[in-house]
Amino acid sequence: MDRPLDPRTAGRRFAAVMFLFWLPVGLYIPSQVLLLSERGMSLAVVAGLFAVHSVTVSVMELPTGGLSDVIGRRTVLAAAGVLNLSALTVMALGTTVWALAVAMFLMGTGRALSSGPAEAWYVDTVQAHSGPAAELRTGLARGNTASAAALAVGTLTGGALPLLLSLGADPGARLADATGGLVLPLSVPGLLGAAVGVGFVAFVLTALPEPPRPPATLRGVLRGVPATMLGGLRLGVTEPLVRRVLLTSAAAGAALASIELLTPGRAARLTGAPESGAVLYASLACAGFLCTALGSHCAPLVARLTGSSERAVLTALGVSVSGLVLLGTTAAWDSGTAPLVLAAVGYGLVYLGLGAAGPNENDLLHHRVDSSRRATALSVKSLALQLTGALAGLAAGSLPIGPLPWLMAAAALLLGALLWTHRLTPAPESHPTATGLTERV
Repeated sequence: MDRPLDPRTAGRRFAAVMFLFWLPVGLYIPSQVLLLSERGMSLAVVAGLFAVHSVTVSVMELPTGGLSDVIGRRTVLAAAGVLNLSALTVMALGTTVWALAVAMFLMGTGRALSSGPAEAWYVDTVQAHSGPAAELRTGLARGNTASAAALAVGTLTGGALPLLLSLGADPGARLADATGGLVLPLSVPGLLGAAVGVGFVAFVLTALPEPPRPPATLRGVLRGVPATMLGGLRLGVTEPLVRRVLLTSAAAGAALASIELLTPGRAARLTGAPESGAVLYASLACAGFLCTALGSHCAPLVARLTGSSERAVLTALGVSVSGLVLLGTTAAWDSGTAPLVLAAVGYGLVYLGLGAAGPNENDLLHHRVDSSRRATALSVKSLALQLTGALAGLAAGSLPIGPLPWLMAAAALLLGALLWTHRLTPAPESHPTATGLTERV
């Protein structure tokens, strides 16, 4: 591109990309398990399909982050969109285990490809326009807000569509009959998500200009991606600030995995029935996304009030820890209005705090990491969250029902928050290559 986009325009386009990417995810979340069950899959098979997705994301996370740093953000984002819309189409129409496993593999690869390139594009564009010290926090916060808002809107829409299609003189049955059972009412949210995915790919290809890169050859990619991956891993070990961000991400992964595992069963116990518990959980999930959006929107304000990004992270994570403690202390009561209200408040506080912490963490990270390793660093961060989340989920599932799993998650997140009690100071001006922050030990 001849001239970089100005920060305001880049921020709007970044927020639009994040909204368009996460809206399909929100659309299929409410109906995914129910659709698989409607296709005749047992819970064990459903768990196996989810495992295919999780393993694929974990294995592909670092290579795809390195790929973005080597061949460009826009190409990788467009590929992620194509894979996601293909996965949603196969998921909505697939009737066999093997077809659904392919859909999960495609979805996992698309998720790994999407981890970092959009944010890396935004930071690269803003710094190309305004210099390495450009203010990033506001745009990052708006991107996170757009993601959470998309999930909230998608969850409500995706949950309502199958119900609306089933009203009246059984139009859902007519839909299934007309397509030979291929399209069910529960398939429609996924197909709508695939249609949004087409718009996402078109927007990425037309609205995200980036500087031309040297033509990528297969040999160059094969050599460049592993080197970039190793550089990203080395950065997480040697740079104190990056290491702190990764450890905090791991702590957040433990907290999120515990909440996602424990909340559905607890909702059923609070309401007295699985069906009403499912309604409560869907409502809580939507509220959680909205709290994340609010927290992300307020991230710059939190940084201004506390005086720095690192203090903002500490404060925000403290809010999340208090929410987990509230969830833990009310876990001994499985009925009654007061425990339900307090647990809902605690649930909201967790996501509110994590929403406010994320943009401030990434603001610090991007001022430390240069463009050649930016997407890789974000992939390492995502990988830390996912792997720790998987281990924490196994641990939480092995503990007895009650306060202990929630309080263990609170303890893990508290350890992540305590990492930010040490101050960070700006890098000396005499070292122009140090564009970020150095840690005072």
